[in-house]
Amino acid sequence: MDNNQNKYIAVSYMLYDVTDGKQELIEQTSEDRPFDFLSGFGFTLPAFEEAVVNLKSGEDFELMLTPDQAYGEHIEEHVLDLDKQIFSINGKFDSEHIVVDAVVPLQNEDGNRFNGHILEITDDKVKVDLNHPLAGKALKFVGSIKENRDATNDEIGQYMNMVNGNDGCGGCNGCEGDCEGGCGDDKKDGGCCGCH
Repeated sequence: MDNNQNKYIAVSYMLYDVTDGKQELIEQTSEDRPFDFLSGFGFTLPAFEEAVVNLKSGEDFELMLTPDQAYGEHIEEHVLDLDKQIFSINGKFDSEHIVVDAVVPLQNEDGNRFNGHILEITDDKVKVDLNHPLAGKALKFVGSIKENRDATNDEIGQYMNMVNGNDGCGGCNGCEGDCEGGCGDDKKDGGCCGCH
């Protein structure tokens, strides 16, 4: 990887769902905790990174993303009816964590981790939506660049460790908002700019 292409970027933003002409605020960074990332590592949506990577500190931006540029279309085949016994611990259904509207971490047989949104629980099935929570939505980011500069070798090394899962955060996939990197408190579900 060419170190000259990696920039440290910190942005503050408000993210709106603008699907079907509405404008609903769904995420906002705080002034004291902007979203930060290194370009070139795939930590952000490609269209978002492309829009902000060449902006200077202090510049404002407004960015509209179609579902295809953001998290893709909502795919009905990704809504599954799973056997309730999958969610059992010691032979007993985990009714404390598996509740309607919960977002739960899951793992497939290949070891890939992802989140599932619990839609319905019946006597023997749990309906889980494996689509990203923002799939099918048109998004608008309104924000400003807090910092944009070349990344240091130390920062690049730290991000390489995150990519390889050597920082205890698993590259944000399991930080549950406690990670002090680019995750942020609102990135539990994969985040919007953040991990995906």
